[in-house]
Amino acid sequence: MAKMNMIAALNSAIDLQLQRDENVVVFGEDVGYFGGVFRVTAGLQEKHGAHRVFDAPLAEGGIAAVAFGMGLNGLRPVMEIQFADYIFPAYDQIVNEMAKLRHRSGGEFWTPVTIRTPAGGGIKGGHHHSQSPEAQFTHTPGLKVVYCSTPYNAKGLLASAIECNDPVVFFEPKRCYRGPFYGDPHNVPTWNSHPDGEVPEEHYTIPLEQARIVRQGAACTVIAWGTMVHVAEEGIRQSGVDAELIDLQTLVPWDRDTVVESVRKTGRCVIVHEAPKTSGFGAEMSASIQERCFWHLEAPIQRVTGWDTPFPHSTEWDYLPSPGRIAEAISRTQEA
Repeated sequence: MAKMNMIAALNSAIDLQLQRDENVVVFGEDVGYFGGVFRVTAGLQEKHGAHRVFDAPLAEGGIAAVAFGMGLNGLRPVMEIQFADYIFPAYDQIVNEMAKLRHRSGGEFWTPVTIRTPAGGGIKGGHHHSQSPEAQFTHTPGLKVVYCSTPYNAKGLLASAIECNDPVVFFEPKRCYRGPFYGDPHNVPTWNSHPDGEVPEEHYTIPLEQARIVRQGAACTVIAWGTMVHVAEEGIRQSGVDAELIDLQTLVPWDRDTVVESVRKTGRCVIVHEAPKTSGFGAEMSASIQERCFWHLEAPIQRVTGWDTPFPHSTEWDYLPSPGRIAEAISRTQEA
């Protein structure tokens, strides 16, 4: 085991996949010589060569189109979209081409493409560097959608994504990239001595359909992903309620069995995500939980989310779900 932050863990996962499979290639804007704007791919071009780790033009649609062709012809491309906000020029290639090929061809062809992209706020990125567009991809059958939260699950989930024969949109919470946790010291916890900072140096995988129970509890189920897992953990502490915390990890396919079992046990549920509330993935989860747990629910399902506004710059800490907002939502479930 080694102490790694999320950047080191992701770098290790890609490095090992490049070693294990000669068909893996890595490319995107500035990922080669420079090692990526967040340094996730630092050193990989020098180690594996410019024919396997290389830069792409500033054209996300072109990056996705090239990755689609590579996957169709036997390679396993790991493409980077520099910020999740930049993914929309590639949207057509991802949802209309990659996601549908295996089904269109009756399983004769597939596109094992991993689409890595940093997402979320907390770094003063403003409108075009802080969005969380995961829900827009969960609506597309044929895609898998992953949102890591710790160095340990980042490495294991990314290895599984690269080995998957279906296209995977892999969101990385940039606010969690470098530990200790950084941001507004009054609004977020740190993860000094967080056990998930211990990461095996060797290859391992985490199933893409498996949620993680972060803490056991009996009075309420709190569900989150990405940075919000850590913020929710602090929110539970502030609430004083014996709540169970679930890190969803994979949004498509999501682990309904673990979530339903927990909600049936606790009778109460709070869902937390950074993205705006309207049509966020929390809405889909809330409906699914209601369908399966109606007779077990003791209180209305609560959602703590970003606001239905463009992501702000100077007031981002008022936009982002905070431990205080989460604690209040947990407390509301106890009043019913």
